[in-house]
Amino acid sequence: MSTSARMLRLLSLLQTHRFWAGGELAGRLEVSERTLRRDIDRLRGLGYAVDSVRGVAGGYQLRAGGSLPPLLLEDEEAVAIAVGLRQATHGPVAGVEESAVQALTKVIALMPPRLRGRVQALRSQTDAPGPWAGGPVVEPGVLTTLAQACRDDEALHFTYTAPAAEPVERRVEPHRLVALGRRWYLVAHDRDRQDWRSFRVDRVSAPRATGQRFRPREVPGGDALAFVQSGIRRMPQRYAVRVRVAAPAAVLAAAVGHWGEVVADGEGCRLEMNVDDLRWPVMVLAQVGADFTVEEPAELAEACARTAELFARAAGEVPG
Repeated sequence: MSTSARMLRLLSLLQTHRFWAGGELAGRLEVSERTLRRDIDRLRGLGYAVDSVRGVAGGYQLRAGGSLPPLLLEDEEAVAIAVGLRQATHGPVAGVEESAVQALTKVIALMPPRLRGRVQALRSQTDAPGPWAGGPVVEPGVLTTLAQACRDDEALHFTYTAPAAEPVERRVEPHRLVALGRRWYLVAHDRDRQDWRSFRVDRVSAPRATGQRFRPREVPGGDALAFVQSGIRRMPQRYAVRVRVAAPAAVLAAAVGHWGEVVADGEGCRLEMNVDDLRWPVMVLAQVGADFTVEEPAELAEACARTAELFARAAGEVPG
């Protein structure tokens, strides 16, 4: 083996065992122990923390260092990581979605076609029960293509299908992907409309990188998340919800997240939401578990009454 190939093989072996005897490791590489020591020193120079033990029972052990060096993965490990990262992009752990997409982009980009096919097959044949299964479906290939274009400042073409509309071609300068609730949004500058837009990624299909680089612009307000939130609030909704809640504003804000405004008001607070479905504010109010008064709409008060009757019947059926 060449020195480079031997170094990669050595690193792979060190990552699979907690401790390697020096003679056994040299034998695996088919080199002398002197050459092995030089290779170990080269790894240390690259930032890998390798401990050594001298003597007859001596050997080498790779330990965690001050920074994460490159990893070598077997095929099965790469597939497992890709599947796990994809689950994380829609999982219940807050704050990791964007990092998971960035990591998934790197893994998928380096995968040979045969491994990409295995990842896709595993995803398509796996059910994901639980509260996260009903959200909009986003293909990992679409997500990673958008992420790469954002990273590389590369113009994109894609097909976008808005509600009750025909598919249209969009030409954009992608800025950033935003995870909000259970949906993904692409914040981009629309070249045809000469304005900023946010696109729901589950409505994007066939994204194509053009190979054309652009000079990044500053998103309005300087914050992609705030831009998406502002756009959602401006969208016409069926119900304008206004509720007074006898709970600290911080408690209510933790329950409603990004989907409503919470304003402190004396010993309690006020909740304002614009929604198409009243089940969401009912769920939030039930989660907080504090007294509240519905100011509007009347339909919310009726929905709360129906929910109360349902739970009262269930409680009455409990023995004793």
